[in-house]
Amino acid sequence: MSVDREKAATPEDITRLFVERVNAGDAEGLAELYEPDAVMAYPPGQVTSGRAAILALFEAMIAARPTFAPEEPLPTIVTGDLALTSTRAKDGTGGRAQVVRRQADGSWLRVLDRPEG
Repeated sequence: MSVDREKAATPEDITRLFVERVNAGDAEGLAELYEPDAVMAYPPGQVTSGRAAILALFEAMIAARPTFAPEEPLPTIVTGDLALTSTRAKDGTGGRAQVVRRQADGSWLRVLDRPEG
């Protein structure tokens, strides 16, 4: 059964949706915030490529039942259909940075993600 989830209308929406979906235990919804060929620099020192691998990573993370707090976004940089979003991490891991791309329907998805600096 398909779930109708909110799409990111702006690059900044992805960070909010990410926190909401982690806290709801929605690994599938988290993976849907990424393009099919997205690349994530996580776990530390490793690279996770593709939405299926990112989903598996999130399923394992959700099993630990984490709770995330929203982080204050830094200014977004946009050029055409690409944007760089970032936040200063509250957990002391440095900064988080993501490259997102506008989709044909106007929504945004992550292409590159470095969740820890």
